[in-house]
Amino acid sequence: MSRSESAPPAVLTEGLAHRFGERQALAGLDLIVREKELCVLLGPNGGGKTTLFRILSTLLRPTSGKALVFGHDIEREPDAVRRLIGVVFQSPAVDRQLTVLENLEVQGRLYGLTRSALRRESREMLQRLGLLDRAGDRTGTLSGGLLRRVEIAKGLLHRPRLLLLDEPSTGLDPAARRDLHDLLDQLRSRDGVTVLMTSHLMEEAERSDRLAILSRGRLVALGTPADLKAEIAGEVVVITTPDPEALREGVRRLSGLTASIVDGTVRFEAQDGHALIPRLAEAFADRVTSITVGRPTLLDVFVRRTGHRFLGDGAGGDEGQAA
Repeated sequence: MSRSESAPPAVLTEGLAHRFGERQALAGLDLIVREKELCVLLGPNGGGKTTLFRILSTLLRPTSGKALVFGHDIEREPDAVRRLIGVVFQSPAVDRQLTVLENLEVQGRLYGLTRSALRRESREMLQRLGLLDRAGDRTGTLSGGLLRRVEIAKGLLHRPRLLLLDEPSTGLDPAARRDLHDLLDQLRSRDGVTVLMTSHLMEEAERSDRLAILSRGRLVALGTPADLKAEIAGEVVVITTPDPEALREGVRRLSGLTASIVDGTVRFEAQDGHALIPRLAEAFADRVTSITVGRPTLLDVFVRRTGHRFLGDGAGGDEGQAA
């Protein structure tokens, strides 16, 4: 049996749950992240992403269930887990009064790197992340994109097998975001690093090998972006109307299709959704405010699996509670 067949997954959770008082932040989460893949945890605020992230980084103990990182239990073997992971938090965790190189030196000493190893690893990370010419600059003078590169250099300094990124694109412009994803692709292909990343951005979710969609502490979908979108046949039609109940029944009578009401809009799936638009507009001209039709997106997958819109899920949720 080869190593890839016998090795444990990068992350395994079984029945993982956590409560903040009366609120269930995670509710029996079962998840597997395969070695060397890019897995994105997608969900709105309150979905459970950050709670899971904090548990996997050994900062928070679960209420029940278990979580393993490369076979090591996060509760019984936290030191072993910490040696295997690199962490990049959503909020910057650099000392802005120190230079780029000094920040890496502090990080390396925390991990017990020898002076020669620290010098070698720091130079390589700075070079790979395009920061070698900024080594002597104070981090407080850097742009958001460069600052994120410093964060990643810190997280990779001890050569982790799993890189945990919490909302890494926060505050980055589109060009810096593209650079970040190019870097993550390189880390996986060249170094075999597994990347687990939280996000609420659809474009990041589209780039993943596999996507885990969380809503209200539960895993509602898991698969490749293409496979998840393929669950929705044809096109998605969304109608805004002042009387959604009446319009839903009208859609059923006109087309025989079953529509649903999501946050006041009428939604349904149809192979020829665009062909229905003229008929709907004519039949319900006095009830329709707007009609949109399009190919399935990951937002549509989320709505289909949860019954509500992406942005309407638990505003002000687990990120604030878990902090």
